[in-house]
Amino acid sequence: MSDALLSVVVLSWNTRELLRACLDALQRDAPCLGREVIVVDNGSKDGSAEMVVGQYPGTRLIRNPENRLYAEANNQGARVARGRYLCLLNSDTEVRPGALDRMLAFLQAHPGHAAVAPRLVNPDGTLQRACRRFPTLLDPLLESTSLGLFPPGSWLTWWSRMGDFDHRHSRDVPQPPGACFLMRTAEYLAMGGLEPRLSLFFNDVHLCRGLSRKGRRIRYLAEAEVMHHQGASTRVHASRQRNLLWMRNRTTYYRENYGRLSERWLSTILGLWALECNLRIRCGSRASSEKREALAELRAFRRECASA
Repeated sequence: MSDALLSVVVLSWNTRELLRACLDALQRDAPCLGREVIVVDNGSKDGSAEMVVGQYPGTRLIRNPENRLYAEANNQGARVARGRYLCLLNSDTEVRPGALDRMLAFLQAHPGHAAVAPRLVNPDGTLQRACRRFPTLLDPLLESTSLGLFPPGSWLTWWSRMGDFDHRHSRDVPQPPGACFLMRTAEYLAMGGLEPRLSLFFNDVHLCRGLSRKGRRIRYLAEAEVMHHQGASTRVHASRQRNLLWMRNRTTYYRENYGRLSERWLSTILGLWALECNLRIRCGSRASSEKREALAELRAFRRECASA
């Protein structure tokens, strides 16, 4: 609609049934103000785009011939958005009635805040504690090795994952989950949107960090609830491909935010991770042939990560 105040961009790649539930939830949510829904389909092979055309005629559809991944496809939707406000919404979410209106009202009333994100819940209603502090140089070490399992590493991991925040009340946070994220469209575009080099992972972290550096605040709004099938929108990637892309995006994120020396640090951590994996394989109970196969796979994966 031409008088839309809020543009909701939903990205989908082979998530037809999740997308259907997402769009149904948006239809059940009668907005107080004008809203448009834009679906960006990343070359799905499961009939997602055809479903949108046939069953959701009021939805704007962008059909990509191939998978352009998360960052660039969301930016595509943002560039054609007509609303003054923009909500990036994963296809594995279902908004609860009134959630987007509450988020929009907060941002309208608080010009000092650049973005707002809702409380996320699992399908069974339990809370997702998904807010984070910005990654430090210690985080990759603690995430990739057993040092993060025991004090003091486990204490630092708890702090990084905002274990001190119950996620049941509203507050400003450094980095909320990107499953549902609302900004002013003009500010999103002025920031350059999501960094395309962070194609699938760390792009929301990078955007939040850029906003923080400009003194812009981000609100976690517990009064707005969105159900989230956690990880479902990325689960369709093959595990090896997803892990490799995660490692490459992480390297790019750290290079952009901590300089090129961080690449050496990450390379050292990769070596420690591979050493731990090697020891677990050799000391395991698998047959010798299975161990040789697993070790060869580990070496190949490490080479691929190092070449990123």
